[in-house]
Amino acid sequence: MSNLEPIHGITLQEWAQMAKLMVSGVEEAKVIQAMGIDGAVWDEVNALWTQRLAEDSTFQIGQIYAQAFGTEVTEPRLKNLSANISPEGAQNLERIKNDRYFYHELNGARNAAYAYGLDGAQWILDNYGVSLGDFQSVAMQYMALRNSAGGDEDLIHFLDYEKQKQEEYEERFANERGGNVADDIEF
Repeated sequence: MSNLEPIHGITLQEWAQMAKLMVSGVEEAKVIQAMGIDGAVWDEVNALWTQRLAEDSTFQIGQIYAQAFGTEVTEPRLKNLSANISPEGAQNLERIKNDRYFYHELNGARNAAYAYGLDGAQWILDNYGVSLGDFQSVAMQYMALRNSAGGDEDLIHFLDYEKQKQEEYEERFANERGGNVADDIEF
């Protein structure tokens, strides 16, 4: 049996699209119902695909998963499912899709949030209305753009910008928390 064989009739691409919808805010129950399975079957499908992913030394499963997760949902049973997104969230999602600087700013903010013990994905959802699934889909689009462009200059420019924004957000988070833990230590 190939490690790409469907599990309980759920292909790798379908599993990725189901996961994408769930992290985008669609209720798990709605996703598994749309696929015609129950919770117990979903739990096993999810556990077994996760195991295959972890054990795949060729990284083939991870590549296929990332591609399916990062593109629009194509599975007909899932196409009509979507999370409720606020008008502000929809506007910010469009902005990160079309404004690479804004995308890298939020990526820097997310990394800074994690560095300060916050859930960075939740911080973006709370402050910009963009779910982790939607954010990661945009990240995959920029990765594909970067890979097709082939130029390191562009990549370095945006990574430098992201680092600058991360440092700005780290300062913001430090100020919001009354400083850094070690600010009062002198050497």
